[in-house]
Amino acid sequence: MAKDISIVLAGVGGQGTLIAGKLLGILAMKLGLDIKVSEVHGMSQRGGSVITYVRMGEKVYSPIIEEGMADYVLAFEEVEAVRWANLLKKDGILLVNSQKIKSLPVLLGNAEYPENIKDALDASASGNAKIVEFDALSAALSCGSSKAVNMVMVGALSAGMDFPKELWEEAINEAFASKAKLIPMNVEAFNKGRDFVS
Repeated sequence: MAKDISIVLAGVGGQGTLIAGKLLGILAMKLGLDIKVSEVHGMSQRGGSVITYVRMGEKVYSPIIEEGMADYVLAFEEVEAVRWANLLKKDGILLVNSQKIKSLPVLLGNAEYPENIKDALDASASGNAKIVEFDALSAALSCGSSKAVNMVMVGALSAGMDFPKELWEEAINEAFASKAKLIPMNVEAFNKGRDFVS
């Protein structure tokens, strides 16, 4: 592997960005790569932003991903895509779950959910960035649980990375080892995510 890979996982509390970051850490270790992960928990229990930075490579010195450094941004919700698209490299890939999660101020009528998300995304992602939007929530529900959105997103990410599918599935098995009954559903969700991008 010639370069570091920088990945941003951005979502709302309860969407599983943290377990997705853990899974990427397991994968990197299986590949013999150095890995750094940093998590920022907003008011996650109230629908606030949760962001996880993941950097992997031969030698990684910091988990922090600054503006224009991310190879991939996985947005588990549309507004999070707009919020974090500026971290993407000019030729990066933005994977967006088309789900809309209204924050508490929106639900209380104190704010409005943004209109024209597509236009905002196009304006936020610069250069030749590729934007792939899909309905990860419906895919997760078809596997049995809305909580599988994170594995749909990771599956979509995996389709663009040159790592063996078997290693991804081994990482899923390890990430969910304490909840073994959830492994088949999560592998199925992962494969549905791969299908969105491949």
